[in-house]
Amino acid sequence: MAVKKFEDLLVWQKSQDFAISIYKDFATLNDYAFKDQITRAVVSISNNIAEGFDRRTNPDFIRFLYFAVSSNSEVRSMLYLSARLKYVQEERTVELIEKSNEISRMLFGLIQSMK
Repeated sequence: MAVKKFEDLLVWQKSQDFAISIYKDFATLNDYAFKDQITRAVVSISNNIAEGFDRRTNPDFIRFLYFAVSSNSEVRSMLYLSARLKYVQEERTVELIEKSNEISRMLFGLIQSMK
């Protein structure tokens, strides 16, 4: 059965869940520039999946999936920095990085399936 809407994509759903986790974990952070950057990047993951899906061509969708991969990498890089800055407990940082890695694997799998 073909996916008819982006909301049915598991990677989009997990990206949305990941965004909620990031928002919650950084909600009280007083480094507003950092918080703004990581939340914008995490929202960009699911938004790029949605936008690419609705372009309705495989080349466009793949291009936007790569944008989602890049945004996810940005979030993961910021998570490493947040650990070094002690913004989030180390154990929680490891959990968030694993969520990011899972999303990357899913995105690359989707890209490969579309080529």
